Amino acid sequence: MNKLQAMEVFIQVVDCGSFTKAAEMLNLPKATVSTLVQTLESTLSVKLLHRTTRQVMITSDGAAYYERCVQILSDVRDAEESLSRHRLSPSGRLRVDTPTGLATEILIPALPAFFERYPDITLELGSTDRPVDLVEEGVDCAVRGGELIDPNLIARRIGVINFVTCASPAYLERHGVPEHPRDLVRHRCVNYFSAKTGKVYKWDFTRDGERIEVDLPGAIALNDSTAYVQAGLAGLGVIMMTDYLLVEHLKTRRMVQILPEWSIDQLPVHIVYPQNRHLSAKVRVFVEWISELFAGHPNLRLQAPRLAVQPELETV
Repeated sequence: MNKLQAMEVFIQVVDCGSFTKAAEMLNLPKATVSTLVQTLESTLSVKLLHRTTRQVMITSDGAAYYERCVQILSDVRDAEESLSRHRLSPSGRLRVDTPTGLATEILIPALPAFFERYPDITLELGSTDRPVDLVEEGVDCAVRGGELIDPNLIARRIGVINFVTCASPAYLERHGVPEHPRDLVRHRCVNYFSAKTGKVYKWDFTRDGERIEVDLPGAIALNDSTAYVQAGLAGLGVIMMTDYLLVEHLKTRRMVQILPEWSIDQLPVHIVYPQNRHLSAKVRVFVEWISELFAGHPNLRLQAPRLAVQPELETV
């Protein structure tokens, strides 16, 4: 038995909570995965996992052994990387997940510079506004907006997202310009709902210590940022969206900012990865690269100023 391979398989089964999913992740037959774990248990003379028809649960001995396996394999990888070129030139498949808008507007345009620096990495970039399970779906790291509540993830804060409220000129010509957030209840608003819970997000505004949070009427609700912006451009109503997706539309007057004196809560942005997963060189360099990318972006860097429209492009 290859002890290190058996440890890798055991860790994957625990992380996935399933022999079948672990086999898929490792590209091994399920029978091989099961045999390796059974052989490991036989060699150690302990029960590592409780198996039922519905789930796999780790034993107390298995939990202790799991932690040691993670550390041992991490040390082995570090030793191998220190003797190879991978530390200077990481290679291999890297799977990353990001929100749609960040992927299309920020990451993809910057990727030529990433590949010039790290030509041996093969990137699989998932772009969706749906939350993903990093372990179950085999994602190495993900960019996420908002406060994090998953204790199984290690997070590094890399930036902030600012929001702006706006509408198309055609919409404002037909329906008038709201002068206060409460005026929005008499308007058509494009709502955004959670892909995870289906709940429609409330709109919040702050000015001089006054805070207003409202549920607003709307003929349409969406859960994709790109589609959401297109709804605003089509004149379907007032939208509240991330400023980096709207800045060009505001400059060209396809959209017009409204209520500019009212601020909207910023959204923190993190790069996250599973805490029990070894941070390989390819993940490490991607984390550093995207941190640099956000730090250099005027609308995304930490403590970034809120969107300021060019003086010649007056707000309404």
